[in-house]
Amino acid sequence: MEVTTIIAIVCAAGVGFAIGYTLYKTALKKKCESILKKAEEEAEVMKKNKLLEVKEKFLNKKSELEKEVAARNQKIQQAENKLKQREISLNQKQDELQRKKAEAEAVKENLEAQLQVVDRKKEELDLLQSQEREKLESISGLTVEEAKERLVESLKEEAKTQAASYINDIMDEAKMTANKEAKRIIIQSIQRVATETAIENSVTVFHIDSDEVKGRIIGREGRNIRALEAATGVEIVVDDTPEAIVLSAFDPVRREIARLALHQLVNDGRIHPARIEEVVAKVKKQVEEEVIETGKRTTIDLGIHGLHPELIRIIGKMKYRSSYGQNLLQHARETANLCAVMASELGLNPKKAKRAGLLHDIGKVPDEEPELPHALYGAKLAEKFKEKPDICNAIGAHHDEMEMNSLLAPIVQICDAISGARPGARREIVEAYIKRLNDLEQLAMSYPGVTKTYAIQAGRELRVIVGADKIDDKQTESLSTEIAKKIQDEMTYPGQVKITVIRETRAVSYAK
Repeated sequence: MEVTTIIAIVCAAGVGFAIGYTLYKTALKKKCESILKKAEEEAEVMKKNKLLEVKEKFLNKKSELEKEVAARNQKIQQAENKLKQREISLNQKQDELQRKKAEAEAVKENLEAQLQVVDRKKEELDLLQSQEREKLESISGLTVEEAKERLVESLKEEAKTQAASYINDIMDEAKMTANKEAKRIIIQSIQRVATETAIENSVTVFHIDSDEVKGRIIGREGRNIRALEAATGVEIVVDDTPEAIVLSAFDPVRREIARLALHQLVNDGRIHPARIEEVVAKVKKQVEEEVIETGKRTTIDLGIHGLHPELIRIIGKMKYRSSYGQNLLQHARETANLCAVMASELGLNPKKAKRAGLLHDIGKVPDEEPELPHALYGAKLAEKFKEKPDICNAIGAHHDEMEMNSLLAPIVQICDAISGARPGARREIVEAYIKRLNDLEQLAMSYPGVTKTYAIQAGRELRVIVGADKIDDKQTESLSTEIAKKIQDEMTYPGQVKITVIRETRAVSYAK
């Protein structure tokens, strides 16, 4: 019974499940159909909306295009109007040109007729001139050429007088303005630069504590002193001078190496050829380092940057060189400062002027003997180490051995002369000094009318006495100019030479 009941229950449950599933499936199908229908309705609505939007955009685009086409058509119409106006203007100009061409043809024909009349009149005038010339020649007794020569001579004399007067006026005006301004700039430049006046010789004195050291320096049979001279290239003079040894050489760098080497050897006490060579080699390296350090310190002090390391080394070597007794590095620094001051006074770049002034004498300290003058060799070195063209030109032109291409060149030349010509800057051999003064006086005496000459102020001024009966006042001015030009062309001198020509009339009587 129980099994049968269970089976019946199960069967009833299966039938109920089947009926429920069928009902659920039917309801789900209806729901899907309703969802699909709703989706179709929404899609239709969206389709209509999109079509409306597209239609609206199409209409907007169409209106914009129509506006753009209208604007382009308007521009085309304006361009056509302008072309028509230009065509009308060109037609008018063409008509005007044709009219002027016709007028020019008429004027040309008129001018040709007038030229024929002028030619005829010219022939008549030439005939009359020849007749008048024949009459004048017969009356004056002179030919045409002779009359021309006399007229030219008279005109020459008149032109000379007028030119001399004109030159005097120009010279007076230049002296009142340019000379005053130049003096102001130069004096102000000199006043603003402080310089050292100490100079160096070609001899260095090495002091020792006692004369016993002399024997140790000489060594057995002179081997120590020979080794020292061979290593340094300096002549060592050991004489009777108490507590002193003289180091003689034209190269200051060698003298400095010898002095420092001797100082170390004497302090160390070990003096023999091997030790001498070792110390000299060490001192050479120290001096080379000192040279580079001096160059760097100089450029830093002057505010000059960007120099090639080789140029810095050359600047440092200037410390151990001299020119006419003047230390070359001091001269270069002084010239650089003067250039900067003068350039600022003239409204130029003071940094470039200072750079050119510092480098202007680098050709005097070459590592090898050049065949060029020091100015040209210095310009070549500056160009090699990438200095600017105006700097190279200022270096090469400061002794007029190269054409000046910029305002820096005359500034460097002037400041170099100021530094070398100031009192106490340079020394000169007595014989050369006396010869230069005699040459100055003899050169002035070679001119006619000169009675006496006096070279004064160490050859910086030449006074020329002329005879009052031989030269007049105008000739004195031309004489001073001629003497100055001849001195400039034929003589070598530091700075400048002032030529003063004196003409005086003396009346002498005696009371008896």
